[in-house]
Amino acid sequence: MKISQLAKLTRVVSKTIRYYEDVGLLPKAKRCANGYRDYTEADVERLIFIRRCRELQIPLEQIKMLISAQSDNSSSCKEVDLMIEQQLDNVRKTINELTLLEKTLHSLAVSCPNDSVGECEILKSLKQ
Repeated sequence: MKISQLAKLTRVVSKTIRYYEDVGLLPKAKRCANGYRDYTEADVERLIFIRRCRELQIPLEQIKMLISAQSDNSSSCKEVDLMIEQQLDNVRKTINELTLLEKTLHSLAVSCPNDSVGECEILKSLKQ
């Protein structure tokens, strides 16, 4: 299948598909006689896997490790478990940071009853 078909099936834009090939996440596609890339069902599956990992904000290097880990079905998945736990910790840290940011912004938003920039409590607070 052509890259446009792969993009439609996987909901990954063509430019990103080419990038994933360049960085080694997706194998280089075979080329047809006319020079077009020719993708397989295995490419569809791999790209959906990559897209799902990216939706979970897993970094590309870790996705490479996950792809590599799949090559030996009998090996332990402890590395995979650890990676997901680390990603969960990262998400929790981000949530805490965003919660603090939301509280700070809310505090600023309700701090200024004035109509004049010269009297603006928000701008005064941001200068401190």
